Amino acid sequence: MRKLPIDEIPRLSIEEFELTKKIPLIVVLDNIRSHHNIGAIFRTCDAFACEAVYLCGITGKPPHRDIHKTALGATETVKWKYFNNTIEAVLELKSENFKIVPLEIAEGSIQINGFSVAQGEKIALVLGNEVKGVEQKIIDIADACIEIPQYGTKHSLNVSVSGGIAIWDLCMKMR
Repeated sequence: MRKLPIDEIPRLSIEEFELTKKIPLIVVLDNIRSHHNIGAIFRTCDAFACEAVYLCGITGKPPHRDIHKTALGATETVKWKYFNNTIEAVLELKSENFKIVPLEIAEGSIQINGFSVAQGEKIALVLGNEVKGVEQKIIDIADACIEIPQYGTKHSLNVSVSGGIAIWDLCMKMR
């Protein structure tokens, strides 16, 4: 094996990425405070060709220096939209036949490895605030709630880490 230098890694141009068929996955950020987490989620959505990122409430929006620092240009490739509140975004997505799926520890949640996606299904993955998680009023109207099994003493992962795991898992199921 030989590690590839950066100039040998096959990458799409911005124009080629725009023409690439996107996964029908929209990631909804429910009041994310950290600009670094927001940038990391943009970068993950670019890596897996997600349809869009919806920024809600106090979630920062591009252009912002700290978002740019971790997004590494993904705010230029991934479509995004801002909403004053998360419920507005979720109701719009429901009207467009997206299945609303918060990533949250909740009664009746499904472990992510047991969650299935039907062919052609459109998913809106809702990621919650670093302290409060996903708002209850979003969980109340969700179609399903998924969680990542954890075996240590902590009951949560950083939102960009858990988002990355969930985005990867859902994209693999949706391809």
